[in-house]
Amino acid sequence: MIGPSVPRLGMGTAGIGNLYAPVSDEEARATVAEAWTAGIRYFDTAPHYGFGLAERRLGEALAALDPDGQAIVSTKVGRLLSPTSSRERERHGFVEADPFEPVFDYGRDAVLRSHEESLRRLRRDRVDILLAHDLGGLMHGAESERHLRTFLDSGYAAMRELKDAGAIGAIGIGVNEVEVCFSLLERVELDVILIAGRYTLLDRRAGETLLPLCRERGVGVIVGGPYNSGILAQPAGSQSDPHYDYETPPEPILARAAALEMICRSRGVELGAAALRFPLRHPAVISVIPGLVGPAQVRQAVERVAADIPEELWPELAQSGHDGANRLPERSES
Repeated sequence: MIGPSVPRLGMGTAGIGNLYAPVSDEEARATVAEAWTAGIRYFDTAPHYGFGLAERRLGEALAALDPDGQAIVSTKVGRLLSPTSSRERERHGFVEADPFEPVFDYGRDAVLRSHEESLRRLRRDRVDILLAHDLGGLMHGAESERHLRTFLDSGYAAMRELKDAGAIGAIGIGVNEVEVCFSLLERVELDVILIAGRYTLLDRRAGETLLPLCRERGVGVIVGGPYNSGILAQPAGSQSDPHYDYETPPEPILARAAALEMICRSRGVELGAAALRFPLRHPAVISVIPGLVGPAQVRQAVERVAADIPEELWPELAQSGHDGANRLPERSES
């Protein structure tokens, strides 16, 4: 078996942490409730999402829906939350989030503290998967080597101890850049890699070498950001403010997304369905976790995963969507 056992479709929770736009507590609860009703049993979250807000909302909802703790939950370490008096409406892409500021720390004490604080917000005795969040040069620049060394010197050992003690089921990393994955796979044992936005219809660079290596080593791959932050989620004409990798997409990306959409339409397939199903075709991929907000998006995701997609579509999409994919700039948020 490759990696931990998780359902093929999970739910990403950055959206209910107010990514891009505020979400009410009621809508957040309704989103998780609809996911539970639809049979989704895997939820990925992080302290960074709304600075505790996503974990808190997920924990509140699952406390009512899942009192026996049957859901599979993954969360992340690498950022501690420090109280802030900032009155800014938007910080780090999250709108009207909780009053904390994320502070990077990949050391042993920070990992253990972050894990404990996540458990409190989640109202759970344990999480199933613990991921080191956003290591790598594109996030940290000149500080990348320092953070990586701190993680390798003490943070990783703390994660191993938690796993060995049975406090968590699996350990890994949650990133959206490929190179740091190779660096860590050469140095430490990982059960899983959550790679966001790097194995999609628009950007397949993880499929070139990382996914085959993970399969060879028995490391499960969870694909986050299958819609590349939204540009692949809906028809281009219906998006008033499209996002690609958390930013406004450049014209070449808009053009490539439109070309993919036309090919899907010619085969009678919704672009969003092809985007969600594409990662699951690779044998190293154990789950795909679109970010979901609102019951309608949950139902849509479930329908898309079950959609009938003709095999002939995939080579056509590959020819259109792959050209130049590995030359696209990587972003720094996962």
